[in-house]
Amino acid sequence: MPPTDVPLALGLVLLLQLLSPTSAFFPNIWSLLAAPGSVTHQDLTEAAALNATLQLFLERPPPGRPPLRLEDFLGRTLLADDIFASYFGPGSPSRRFRAALGEVSRANAAQDFLPTSRNDPDLHFDAERLGQGRTRLVGALRQALVAAQAHDHALARQRLGAALHALQDFYSHSNWVELGQQRPHPHLLWPRQELGSLARVGDPTCADCEELSCPGNLLGFTRLTSGYFGTYPAKPPGKCSHGGRFDQSSSQPPRGGINKDSTAPGFSPHHTFHLQAAKLALLASIQAFGLLRSRLGDRGFSRLLDITPASSLSFVLDTTGSMGEEINAAKTQARHIVEQRRGSPMEPAHYVLVPFHDPGFGPVFTTSDPDSFWQQLNEIQAVGGGDEPEMSLSALELALLHTPPLSDIFVFTDASPKDAFLTHRVEALAQERRCRVTFLVTEDPLRGQRRVRREVLSPLRFEPYEVVALASGGEVIFTKDQHIQDVATVVGDSMTDLVVLPLEPPVVVPGRPLVFTVDGLLRRVTVRIHGEVRSFRIRNPAGVSQGQEEGQGSLGHTRRFGQFWMVSLNDPPQTGTWEIQVTAEGNTRVRVQAQTALDFLFHFGIPVEDGPHPGLYPLTQPVAGLQTQLLVEVTGLHSSRRKGPLPHFSHVVLRGVPEGAELGRVPLEPRGAPERGLLVASLPPPLLSTAGPFSLELLGRDGGGRDLHRVAPQPCMVVPVLLELSGPGGFLAPGSKAPLSLRIASFSGPRDLDLRTWVNSSFALTSNLSRVHLEHNESAWGRLWLEVPESAALDSVVMVTVAAMGREARPVPPTHAFLRLLVLAADPQVTRPHSTSQGPARCPCPLVWPRPHHGQPYPSSLPFGDLGQGWGKAGRQPLVGHSRRGAAPCRPGLLVTAAPRRMSLQRYFQSLPVGEKMAWASGPYLS
Repeated sequence: MPPTDVPLALGLVLLLQLLSPTSAFFPNIWSLLAAPGSVTHQDLTEAAALNATLQLFLERPPPGRPPLRLEDFLGRTLLADDIFASYFGPGSPSRRFRAALGEVSRANAAQDFLPTSRNDPDLHFDAERLGQGRTRLVGALRQALVAAQAHDHALARQRLGAALHALQDFYSHSNWVELGQQRPHPHLLWPRQELGSLARVGDPTCADCEELSCPGNLLGFTRLTSGYFGTYPAKPPGKCSHGGRFDQSSSQPPRGGINKDSTAPGFSPHHTFHLQAAKLALLASIQAFGLLRSRLGDRGFSRLLDITPASSLSFVLDTTGSMGEEINAAKTQARHIVEQRRGSPMEPAHYVLVPFHDPGFGPVFTTSDPDSFWQQLNEIQAVGGGDEPEMSLSALELALLHTPPLSDIFVFTDASPKDAFLTHRVEALAQERRCRVTFLVTEDPLRGQRRVRREVLSPLRFEPYEVVALASGGEVIFTKDQHIQDVATVVGDSMTDLVVLPLEPPVVVPGRPLVFTVDGLLRRVTVRIHGEVRSFRIRNPAGVSQGQEEGQGSLGHTRRFGQFWMVSLNDPPQTGTWEIQVTAEGNTRVRVQAQTALDFLFHFGIPVEDGPHPGLYPLTQPVAGLQTQLLVEVTGLHSSRRKGPLPHFSHVVLRGVPEGAELGRVPLEPRGAPERGLLVASLPPPLLSTAGPFSLELLGRDGGGRDLHRVAPQPCMVVPVLLELSGPGGFLAPGSKAPLSLRIASFSGPRDLDLRTWVNSSFALTSNLSRVHLEHNESAWGRLWLEVPESAALDSVVMVTVAAMGREARPVPPTHAFLRLLVLAADPQVTRPHSTSQGPARCPCPLVWPRPHHGQPYPSSLPFGDLGQGWGKAGRQPLVGHSRRGAAPCRPGLLVTAAPRRMSLQRYFQSLPVGEKMAWASGPYLS
């Protein structure tokens, strides 16, 4: 039976609030300012991921908890906080999942902005390049799969975002919807299947249209076509344009266009078809997620999207002979975490271990199996070495490359870094990964004498640790061997997803108390003090105080380990303003942490209002001189739900780090549906004129009108120039030479810059740009060539780094750009699915099963074979597992959209026979 005769399938359908009333698509929510009511790439990507996640939860009941019920999610907006609370328990944070989903969404949107992708017709299904577009789409999905199997989930999410952008654009840029199709294209994800009847070179496809709205300009034929955009390739006579205000080809006869990107006729001549295109794009995106889940397995798919409330556990260990106590402390903490959390929602989903000494470091060990991690950790012994310094930053860089974002990394050492030249690179990478680095150093920075010194070392030799810790939101904690076991409990504390409470002032000032605010959503508040402390006293809002005496006091329990103090306040802590009075010598540090579900994610972007689509171009850090938008995503908003109003944030405050001086405050404006917790603030260039780091602090009120304060885990940095590094849209082949594109732009005055590049040791990288002078609002372009050796390992990841360093008298930290690329076979064998006795194999997650005739059962599984090298053979990545063959459970997608107008969802669902409720057809009710 040919594939076109096989009905699409949908296992479980939820018709919730997505496509209506809020109804390529525009990139992200910022685009809605230009076309209100449109469905964006961000909407489609998030909805598809939430559907895939909910289906995973419905099919795999949580251990020790009642299974989720489909009925509980009907008739309401699907939110990450809700499904995490239902599956993992109330208050379980969805922050990491939402951050991973944000990576995919931003990579999707970036396809409309990056110079190497924005005008490539193959990446947007433009210019009737439908076959080429399908090849690039399937290639991007394959790269996402292989990168995930190689445990580089940052690269996997980037390639997944690119694939989803192309997939969604097919339904907006082609005439598939206008041909009357009600379901996604059945062969779009299979490169060796025919796409069907395609328009030929000489076929006229569009009539001339002088109006903004052109619903009837397609000529009456049944072939598949798509519109031409811009001037490359040139539009042949009689062919359709993409259309809209940014499309130069739309002014050439035949005028008009056929895109369905938005609801605005000024941007989309076929705006009346926007909702139908969005529905099919959503179904197709769910299909793509299901395909990846079938190939990665449930655990691998959960890792891809970080579908867990738990943090990762990452250790960087000095293994020289003097490190016996420190290694034992790391083992003790790891054993405690594994044993305490095994089988619970907070069991770490990922483990990373990187040893180092001098002159070596690595290799990196990564696993999702706690027993394997413990075995590897237990084999590490303190041997050799004995002198200082060590290759600590090289090992930390390796850990950052393999640790998921929003994780904590712990470095155990008693030596300063030998590779201090890596400080700024590691600092930038920690900020890009949003990972917090804590150094546990068992040597007094001034008086430690345990190691053999080949030279006199500066008392400032630990400064690189301070720089990295400050940039990442971490700490440098100095202690002694006899206290390291106790001090290392900060590892377990940090694994509970604590937030840091802002202090005023943020550093100890003689004679001034440190002030912090406790709100009713905080629990397990802990005060940590380390340094040469003479005395300290904590006072609550009622005036009750407690000093440094160890043991249980009136406010909490105090423990002391040398110069390290921990005060665990009684639960629930009294709300209001607290004070800490500290009398100390030297550099004393105070940190207040607490557990809460209410937190926030953030990223920056530049509004782009010229082609191909308006939207927000994502940035890692704000750029000096640019009007920058801050986007905030509040997490745990519904986990903190109580009777009455929800908590809300009204302003963001920028403070200098570490001094804490207020640089300015800006109002936060809500975007989209209030329950999504999306806020935006406009940061004018004068506010971003600071050369040093700054922190983001959100101010608001809880449901009872009391003050709320939350601070970002890591400080931010205004970078002096915009640095864009982009590579080929495909993969790297052994023995090839790949061109990379570099753009540098200055928006804040003249700049003299030196450029430096780095890449994996076995690769060669050359550049035609090593020094540049930029005037105000001037850009420079460069070309790099990456030579891939014949010996390069297949399915491996290469990272290219470029740094732009100023040559001013007072140089600021360099600006970094990172680019991850994948090495694959030069000519991958992408074959059609293997045939079986039941006919050709289909996508393991077909999309829409029609409602069967009375008495016919729904299929419980579908046959599929190995998908060939094009989807990654088992064996290249022995640590990942094996590809599955034969029959596998069908994992059809879920649809979250709008309730049917003709009948309420609950009434319709209840009217179905029992045997049909769990495999509900869409049919006409998708409208």
